[in-house]
Amino acid sequence: MRKLIGLALLAALSIPLPGQNRAASTLPATPGRVAAPSSFDKLGLENFVRHLLLWGPQITVTVADPAPGPMPGYQEVKVTGAYQQASLDEVFYVSQDGRKIVRGAVYDIGKSPFAAELAKLKTDLSPSMGTPGAQVVIVLFSDFQCAYCRDAAKTIRDNLLKTYPKEVRLYFKDFPIEQIHPWAKTASIAGRCVFRQNPGAFWEYHDWIFDKQQEMTVDNLKAKISEWAQAKGLDAMQFSRCYDNRSTEADIARSMAEGRALRLSSTPTMFINGRQVPGSVPWPQLKAILDWELDYSKKTGESGEKCCEITLPVPGKK
Repeated sequence: MRKLIGLALLAALSIPLPGQNRAASTLPATPGRVAAPSSFDKLGLENFVRHLLLWGPQITVTVADPAPGPMPGYQEVKVTGAYQQASLDEVFYVSQDGRKIVRGAVYDIGKSPFAAELAKLKTDLSPSMGTPGAQVVIVLFSDFQCAYCRDAAKTIRDNLLKTYPKEVRLYFKDFPIEQIHPWAKTASIAGRCVFRQNPGAFWEYHDWIFDKQQEMTVDNLKAKISEWAQAKGLDAMQFSRCYDNRSTEADIARSMAEGRALRLSSTPTMFINGRQVPGSVPWPQLKAILDWELDYSKKTGESGEKCCEITLPVPGKK
């Protein structure tokens, strides 16, 4: 089965644990006991959301301060549910009097329907392949210990650049699910160490570790990766120092935070010009989506790479 996190995990964890007394939680016993708040009230909203989403007492719920909403008369409020290392953000739009709550997406017909996702995707300093300025950009969140991610990686590597040598650019993002994949995060840290030392070697590492996925364990991971790095001619001392000190862990943390902000619920997950495409998609279906985006780009003149440009300050230029 696909490894689900976020919503599926939190919903499953909402079932009371043995010995817990549901009546002791803040979750109302019956729907009729939920009272709509008369003004913005964090506790009232928390109780409502817990009941709505089946977030039980073992889930920590944080209600953020309201921010200006995308439509008149409503404030935007982010509610985060967390359990151990898993977390999920839900966005609600709350009326000024606090009595009406809207859950869902709000679109501006004059903008891309995926503008919010594009704004959250940060591809600078991420491993990439394809032509800069491509019409279509794929941002792929993956986990080196995930079998479905391995299948998706093979599909992409076998077909993408062969079919679209100039039209598509792909960026790789780490999203290791530590709760079920004990060595995935360490493998991501190692991959970023490779990328820092030799960006071109990252894709060789990517292909190799997915190919050897079944052989890897928590105990042998370091030895196997170090042996591979030495065989590829990487500076052994530099790589070992980066690996042992977990120097790239902050890079992985940023990538994971980005995924959570985008409400990822599984790996692999792709964003194709901002459009979320979860799961390991067979090549014919993926090609159909890419062709659709390419056709749209030709009609509108919009380029997917706009989301991924890096602007460097130029002395004397404002």
